[in-house]
Amino acid sequence: MPLELSKSFMRSIPAVLVIIIAYAQPLFSQDKNLLSGPFTTELLKTSVLAAKDWHPYPKQFERAAWSQIPEAVRNGTIAKAEKLLHGSWQIPRATDFLEYKRNGNRSRYEAISFGRREQLAALVLGECMEGKGRFLDDIMNGVWTICEETYWGVPAHVGLQKSGPGLPDVAEPTVDLFAAETGMLIAWTYYLVGEELNKISPLITERMRYEVQRRVISVNLERDDFWWMGFSRTVNNWNLWICSNWLTAVLVFEEDPTRRSASIHKILRCLDNFLNPYPRDGGCDEGPSYWGRAGGSLFDCLELLQSASGNAINVFQKPLIQEIGRYICRAYIHDEYFVNFADAPAKHEADASLIFRYGKSIDDQSMMGFGAYLAKRQRLGEGAGKGQFGSLGRMLPVLFHLNELSRAQSKEPLSPGFWLPDLQVMGARSSDGSAKGFYVAAKGGHNAESHNHNDVGNFIVYHNGYPVIIDVGVETYTAKTFGKDRYSIWTMQSAFHNLPTINGVMQKDGREYRASNIRYTADDEMALFSLDISQAYPPEAKAKVWERRVQLNRGKDVVITDRYELEEMRQPVMVSLMTACTPIDDKQGTIHLRSGSDQNEGQPISISYDKDRFSVGIETIPIEDPRLLSSWGNRIYRILLTAKGRALADEFSFRFREE
Repeated sequence: MPLELSKSFMRSIPAVLVIIIAYAQPLFSQDKNLLSGPFTTELLKTSVLAAKDWHPYPKQFERAAWSQIPEAVRNGTIAKAEKLLHGSWQIPRATDFLEYKRNGNRSRYEAISFGRREQLAALVLGECMEGKGRFLDDIMNGVWTICEETYWGVPAHVGLQKSGPGLPDVAEPTVDLFAAETGMLIAWTYYLVGEELNKISPLITERMRYEVQRRVISVNLERDDFWWMGFSRTVNNWNLWICSNWLTAVLVFEEDPTRRSASIHKILRCLDNFLNPYPRDGGCDEGPSYWGRAGGSLFDCLELLQSASGNAINVFQKPLIQEIGRYICRAYIHDEYFVNFADAPAKHEADASLIFRYGKSIDDQSMMGFGAYLAKRQRLGEGAGKGQFGSLGRMLPVLFHLNELSRAQSKEPLSPGFWLPDLQVMGARSSDGSAKGFYVAAKGGHNAESHNHNDVGNFIVYHNGYPVIIDVGVETYTAKTFGKDRYSIWTMQSAFHNLPTINGVMQKDGREYRASNIRYTADDEMALFSLDISQAYPPEAKAKVWERRVQLNRGKDVVITDRYELEEMRQPVMVSLMTACTPIDDKQGTIHLRSGSDQNEGQPISISYDKDRFSVGIETIPIEDPRLLSSWGNRIYRILLTAKGRALADEFSFRFREE
């Protein structure tokens, strides 16, 4: 049903920013097979350069280009590599690998595996910066030890093999995120220092080529049954992340023209399996921290294809590609904070160079400004760069765009708000171009989204750019996180989001548990999001209607209004509010929220409620998990507002305001 607005109401709005509802027609026409359709196997044979002719970055011996990198970065990178000279390579044991199956721990093995790859990447970059051959023996040792590993992935993903979880089967290579990442690392190592390694022994580079072909290129070309390819089910960031690394391996190592074009076209088909059903609004349901390996890895693929084809493959002007990029600006709040629904942390250090380059490719000044802003905040160019899992594919473009990035105009993306009608997520702030005042975000959607929490109707409130009412996020991943017991984890449950518990019943997981009657309007004075969340609860909740309205009155306050109708009342209505501030209930209808001196610039915030209708309980939740500690410190709080009455239908509001 469309949103109906009276003529008098329309005249009263000086500048309508957004008036739209979910389930409307897609924002853009659906581009099916955007990549594999126009870029056929035959076209790829003639448009993609041969491996020997592709030259995206200078190699180790091309000293002039490496000398153009800022001196502080070169010196810092060399110093980092020097600390690893003649170092040992930690050996992953079978018992380390089995820990995941035995007790759910995945961190110990991953620390060894990722540490090896970071070590190799640091040595490779140190050698490229210095160019004297000092690090080559250590690089050779790193390559050799990694090539000797039975499995390049991690224990949590070995279940892709036919024998299932446990130890890896050497006879059946399977490709997960980190097997593909390793293929990329070995490929860039070969590209950058292969000629120098050949002087030690040609068997080293032959081994590199053989292992990447066996473990990544051939198996991906021959098999269609890996779920992340998308030929049998819906996919997530795995698709793009793996494809970007697979593509790198093909471009560097595959010399046979027929296999090269066949592999690239299959990668395009896999990417289309991700893009075809993707929301036309570009929204990432996995959250902004996963955008870097969803939209960001899409960009990696498109940038590689553009480079390897001499710009013959360029789809950056397609609306969907542009909207996927812009999501990261839309989800930004202030400082390190992003809208963190799903498994995203509240604090996220986004990839400055990636955002800048994506923005440049789609000619989006806001994205370019955001990338430059982040680069200054992160002090890029003042020392050795950071690299996750030894990802040379992400580190190399940073190095060769530093000078341009340092000269670019910096601007924090503080737009007045956004609305993603397909994803059903909104965000709005008090003032255009400023973090001052209130910021609110809320979501609809359904409870089978990627990295889902049972959180339909959840909202967050920030003030002066810092958290007041929060989405807790997710703890460190274990076997339970992605297993059958996922929703036994407290951070996944609706009772630990800013939501009602109805008749003692929480929301349930599944696509059928979703929002309905979604509406969003915004103008210069306010932003209003409303939805019915009753269908997100199972039948035993006895909820006929639960309409929630989230309203930001710009420059003034935030008001949450819930109107419900129940079939019967078994337990009193209870609403949870999660906060990182210290809550103090004055028993007179106001909860005062006190935060640290580094947040909210000391501005006290309060929540007004009807003391005659609600009692207040406050729970302290100690935080020990490292992932949550990084966002919230050692404790958070749950405010429980419990109705005193037992009305089958009612309406009530909570108001957030400055004191």
